[in-house]
Amino acid sequence: MNEESAQAVFGTAPQQTQDDSVKAEVDRLNFYYGDYRGLKDITLRVYNKRVTALIGPSGCGKSTFLRCFNRIHDLYPGNRYEGSIRLYPDNIDILGRAIDPIDVRMRIGMVFQKPSPFPTTIFENVAYGPRLRGLAPRAAVADKVEQALRGAALWDEVKDRLHTLASNLSGGQQQRLCIARALAADPELLLFDEPTSALDPIATASIEELISSLKDTVSILIVTHNMQQAARCSDYTAFLYMGELIEFGETDQIFIRPTKRETEDYITGRFG
Repeated sequence: MNEESAQAVFGTAPQQTQDDSVKAEVDRLNFYYGDYRGLKDITLRVYNKRVTALIGPSGCGKSTFLRCFNRIHDLYPGNRYEGSIRLYPDNIDILGRAIDPIDVRMRIGMVFQKPSPFPTTIFENVAYGPRLRGLAPRAAVADKVEQALRGAALWDEVKDRLHTLASNLSGGQQQRLCIARALAADPELLLFDEPTSALDPIATASIEELISSLKDTVSILIVTHNMQQAARCSDYTAFLYMGELIEFGETDQIFIRPTKRETEDYITGRFG
């Protein structure tokens, strides 16, 4: 995004970061549900075109942290943020009060735990994002739909039934459709919140393979309860516990040579 487009979207001039390996930088992030502090002074980097996994026991703050990135918490009264999440290369704090959450969600896509296709056709599900971005010519929309479905490894399975209901797809296909829908909006960062927990092993393997291939074009943050999945899919891993970031580093280091006792105890199954 150039300076003029950044100003148009966010209403402020960007300051370029010197490190193009970083896609987002979280600095002393706190999050509150009313008076309850769900996240506590989290600081970490999300690396560009890499997969970062968030692990930890249920209720540790993984999904809360993930949803800060596309401002979903704004939809509920009483929630508030402290700290910053800077998105590069624009060096924009996406938690800033002057930033429109809708604009943030146009740049940061999300795939939820349970497949959630819109109650319409396969084509219209994927075309939603491009049309929202102002892509009008039908041929251009059709090209973008095909591109996104190919990116989600779904095109060959649905190309002859694009105008049938998305609800007719299998669970794994619906989840890949949701990924295609997110990709069609050309996100810079893609969030996955336990995307395979409702799927069978075959569909899970397909989604994991897809995630590994997507990092060639987009940065990815994934919440997973499955540590084997984190080890297979991610380049970096963050371990959260009781709203705090206990340890963050390259995935091999976290799983083979953790520096914190809490991380080792969790990975080896002593708690959680």
